Amino acid sequence: MATVELTKDNFEDVVTRNDVVIVDFWAPWCGPCKGFAPIFEAASDKYPDVIFGKVNTDDQQELAGHFGIRSIPTLMVFREKVILFSQAGALPAQGLESVITQAKALDMAKVHQELAQQEAQQQQS
Repeated sequence: MATVELTKDNFEDVVTRNDVVIVDFWAPWCGPCKGFAPIFEAASDKYPDVIFGKVNTDDQQELAGHFGIRSIPTLMVFREKVILFSQAGALPAQGLESVITQAKALDMAKVHQELAQQEAQQQQS
């Protein structure tokens, strides 16, 4: 499956409507971004059940700012609207596959329960 261009207009809709979304924050002038692009594309073909989105940080500065993107490429993995992974820097193909496998294997009921407990503790503080 090809990658999807994400903008501030469609980002939330894509993340909300899909179970697993992997987002590559990049820019056209970024050398490491250009090197990572074929790895990201290849993974999008290999995992048709995962949505692969790209955010051009030059065009989508508001979106990049919202997520605190300070260096590119930055990769984020969302599952059930939760950020499970966020890391700056290009990953090798095996690293990206490992992140995808781990994200898909997580018990999301447990993750949501832990997040709810953390939120409850923060409200008590």
